[in-house]
Amino acid sequence: MNELTHFSDSGRARMVDVSAKSETVRTAIASGVLRMLPTTLQRIRDGKIAKGDVLTVADVGAVMAAKHTPDIIPMCHSIALSGVDVEFSEIMEPDAQGCVGIKVIATTTCVGQTGVEMEALCAANVALLTIYDMCKAVDRGMRIECVQLEEKRGGKSGVWRREEAK
Repeated sequence: MNELTHFSDSGRARMVDVSAKSETVRTAIASGVLRMLPTTLQRIRDGKIAKGDVLTVADVGAVMAAKHTPDIIPMCHSIALSGVDVEFSEIMEPDAQGCVGIKVIATTTCVGQTGVEMEALCAANVALLTIYDMCKAVDRGMRIECVQLEEKRGGKSGVWRREEAK
């Protein structure tokens, strides 16, 4: 297990000093799912949501979230992101409640001294929350599931991939 570095010797929370780390290309991929009624997904697909183009707005929200991650995560470093990419895919296989879904995959990249996992996770979460916000008038029972880091690359620890993602 890695040492928890966000605590000082006296046990107080702190931002980790990364000044001695080398700059490398760092990438993180996070994903999550929003489950909804099949009729809600059809309305999104058909452009029948009153608030507008749901996936376009969710894409913009995800990028904004990645850029503002240090504003909402207290010990997160400010990072000059090189790129944020957001992909959406439909999940047509109904779950036990008969719900289908939209899966989001957010990829963040930078050249820096610390990773971009938090930015990818924030982007994925905000994309899902944006879809929920835009569709809640027609489906309040939607649920966000399984937001998780899938992969990270760069830095001293190299590549990490979620077992199921290999």
